[in-house]
Amino acid sequence: MNVAAQAQAGGRGRESRFGLWLRLSVALAASIAAAIIIDRVIVDYVDNAALRGVASGLGAALLVGIGLHRYVITPLARSRAELQDRYQEALADALRDPLTGLGNHRAFQEELDRQVEAAQRYDVPVSLVILDLDEFKAINDSKGHAGGDRALARFGNLVAHSVRRVDRPFRIGGDEFAILLPHTDAEAAKIVTRRLLANALQPPLRDDGDASLSFSAGISALPEPATTRAQLYTQADAALYSAKRAGRTDVVIFDVATEPMAVDASSSAAVAEVIARSQLRPVYQPIVELESGRVLGFEGLIRPIPPAPFVDPDSLFAAAAASGHLLPLDLTCIETIVAGAEDLAPEYHLSVNISPATVEAPEFSAAALLSILVRHHFPPERLILELTEQQPITDLERVRQKLETCRGAGIRLAADDVGAGNAGLRLLSEMRFDVVKVDLSLVQRSASNASSSAVVESVVSFASRTGALVVGEGVERPEQVAQLLALGVPAGQGYLLGRPGALPESDLVPSAAAPVFEPLRRVEAAGVPSTSAELAAWRQSIGLPAA
Repeated sequence: MNVAAQAQAGGRGRESRFGLWLRLSVALAASIAAAIIIDRVIVDYVDNAALRGVASGLGAALLVGIGLHRYVITPLARSRAELQDRYQEALADALRDPLTGLGNHRAFQEELDRQVEAAQRYDVPVSLVILDLDEFKAINDSKGHAGGDRALARFGNLVAHSVRRVDRPFRIGGDEFAILLPHTDAEAAKIVTRRLLANALQPPLRDDGDASLSFSAGISALPEPATTRAQLYTQADAALYSAKRAGRTDVVIFDVATEPMAVDASSSAAVAEVIARSQLRPVYQPIVELESGRVLGFEGLIRPIPPAPFVDPDSLFAAAAASGHLLPLDLTCIETIVAGAEDLAPEYHLSVNISPATVEAPEFSAAALLSILVRHHFPPERLILELTEQQPITDLERVRQKLETCRGAGIRLAADDVGAGNAGLRLLSEMRFDVVKVDLSLVQRSASNASSSAVVESVVSFASRTGALVVGEGVERPEQVAQLLALGVPAGQGYLLGRPGALPESDLVPSAAAPVFEPLRRVEAAGVPSTSAELAAWRQSIGLPAA
C-alpha cells in the first residue's frame, strides 16, 4: 500500500471512530433528556413514591435502549454489512486473473478440490482440460509484451464465452489455461475443447493486426481414467505434453495404455521446485586423450542437492519426463553447468547432455541456448551438445533442423551412448556429429568380445571419414585403454581417467603443449559429410538396411 492509500485508510479510520463517539454522545444525550421529561410527567401524575421510582427507571432504560438501537446498533449493523460486501469484492479480486477476467491459479486449486470432492461424493464424472497456446513466444517476440497480453485477453474472452455456465475456466500461469467441466466425461470434454479450438482458429472479425490463435490441450477425467485428484491433474498435463510433441494444435485424452505413467502431483511439484530454486550442483568429468593423457575437455553433469527429494539424476529426469518438465529441467541443468565453468581454461571444451524430447519441443531453439552462453560469457565454439540415443526421436527432420541451427551458431554436436541400441547407430548414419561417444557397454566388453570390437571398429571407421572424434565411455581398467587404442579410439572417459568432481584450478592447467582438439578442427576445415554410398556401406557393415 502506498503512502497516499495509507493516509486515506487512516483518515477513514479516524472518521469512523469519530462517528461512533458522536453517535454514542447523541444517543446518551437524547436518552437523558427523554428520561428527565418522563420523570417530570411521572412526578405530576403518580402519587406513590415507590411507583414513581420504578416507573422512572423503566422509562429511562427503555429510552436508553431505543436510543442505542437507533444511533449505535443500526449503524453498526449497516457498517458490518458494508464491510462484508467489501471483503467479498476483495476476495473475488484475489481469485481473478486481472488480464483475462478468468479465475487465477489459486481459484483453480480451490475449485479443483471442490469439483473432485463433489464428483466422488455423488458418483458423477468431472473432466479437466489443460491447454497451452501454440507459438506464444513468437507472438511476444513479434508484437511485444503488449501484443502478447492482448492475445491472452482475447483468448480468455473466447474461453469465457465458449463454455457452459457450469464450466469453470482459469488462467493458471503464462499462456497456460485450465477448464473444469462438471458432470462431463473425457469424450464429451474433448468435443467441447475441439469446438473451442475451432473457434480460436477463426480469423478475428476486426482487421487489427491480430492473427487467429491455436492451442494444444490434454484431457483427463474422474472416475476414468483418473481415480484421484493427483492423477486427474498429472494425466491431463501428460496428455498436453503428448499433444505438443505430436505437432501441436491438437486435443488429446490421456490413455493409460499408451501414455507414460503419470507421476503423482507431489513428484511433479517437486520437479518444478527443483527447477524454480535450481536445487542442483554441477560436477565435471574429464575427457582424456588416451595416448598422451592430456585432458581435452570436460563433460558437465548434474547432481540434485537438498532439499530436493531426488537422490540421483536418473529419478529426477524420470519424474521430469513423466510430468512434462523435461525441457525446463534440461535448460536449467545446462545453465547450471555453464555457470560453474565460467573460469574453465580456454583450451578445454565443455560437453552438456540434452534430451531428444527437449530438442523436438516447439519451445526449444538455438536462441535459448545462446542466451545462456551470453549470460555467462561462454563462447559457443567451446560447447558440445550431447544427444543421447537412449530416448526415441519421433520427428528426426525437426531435430536435424534445430541441431543444424545450433551448429551454425558455432555449437558442436556429439552422439552419446552410440552402440546402446540400433536407434543410435541409425541416428549416427543420418546426421553429422563432431564427436561420437561409444557406449560404455561396448567399451567394457570389447576387450574379450569380438562382436563388440567389430562394432567399435565400424564406428571408428565411419567417424574417421567424417572427421569426428571418437570417445570411449566407461573406461575403468587399464586393459580397456590398450584395447581402445588398438581399435583406433583416440579419447576416453571413465572412472579410471577421472571421476566427476570440481573443475581443476587454473594454476593446475598444464602449461606445456596446451591440448588442441584437432579432430574438431579437421571437421571445420573439411566440412564435407560422407557420400551416400559410404553411408550405405557402413550401415550394411553393422547390420542395418542400406537405405
